[in-house]
Amino acid sequence: MENSLTFRNRTFTPADIAFVRQVIADHPEEGRCALSKRLCIAWSWTQLNGQPKDMICRGLLLALEQKGAIRLPPRKKVPFKNPLLHRSRPEKIETDSSPTEKSLRELSPISIREVRRSPLEALFNSLIEQHHYLGYTQPVGEHLKYMAFFDDRPLACLAFCSAAWHLGPRDDFIGWTPALRHKNRHLIAYNTRFLIMPWVRVPHLASHLLAQCLKRLSSDWEALYHHPVYWVETFVDSERFRGTCYQAANWIFLGKTTGRGKFDQTRKPNRSIKDVYGYPLVRQFRKRLSNG
Repeated sequence: MENSLTFRNRTFTPADIAFVRQVIADHPEEGRCALSKRLCIAWSWTQLNGQPKDMICRGLLLALEQKGAIRLPPRKKVPFKNPLLHRSRPEKIETDSSPTEKSLRELSPISIREVRRSPLEALFNSLIEQHHYLGYTQPVGEHLKYMAFFDDRPLACLAFCSAAWHLGPRDDFIGWTPALRHKNRHLIAYNTRFLIMPWVRVPHLASHLLAQCLKRLSSDWEALYHHPVYWVETFVDSERFRGTCYQAANWIFLGKTTGRGKFDQTRKPNRSIKDVYGYPLVRQFRKRLSNG
């Protein structure tokens, strides 16, 4: 009897795999992209904003082919480079880097703009690439990008994206089951980048910007992805930083990572151990995140 396949935390039964074979057989003229979209429609496999989970479905088809369970049609077009694997680094964009040393009061008003899919996104990417110690990495999945300005001069960049699949300190703090985590993880955002420009010296600016961004994060997320977020989290590399701005902004220290990374197979630390901080965006965050 044919075995089932677990892919992206979803189990595909022998009947599901047989259905995929039948779809391929019924539409021999169609390429892989068309077949993937057809399966998404048949399974109602869509994102919360209504778009089909096309890339995930294509990954499933490749996994089934590697297993020998199906035979896909030949590729109609083979790109010279996979744009997801071979992204060019952001181009360097020059900006006013004259020193800014003021009090937070003197810097007012500060404008915070969500810049994803705007003309300012290239500047955001460039500044992160130039000045953040991790450089720029293109987020995968849901994400937002913010820039803070004073008199049209950039002060800071903040990026938020989809949360980690599993994070022990966070999961223990929320108290949800694996099934609820799988169902509701999209209601959590991860602060993946936070950069104060190196030429900016303003006491209390970092904690102020965190607070201002979190006031609008959920509504901005819902406007783009059609669902809110109730909790936000981040990692702080304790070998480099103390997490002072998160502490000053009342984020909650949850514990430390294991230092293994999400794709670890050895169960041995292979990277720096990081402090985990979280912040609730609503009062009844546990109840909302544990809603079955």
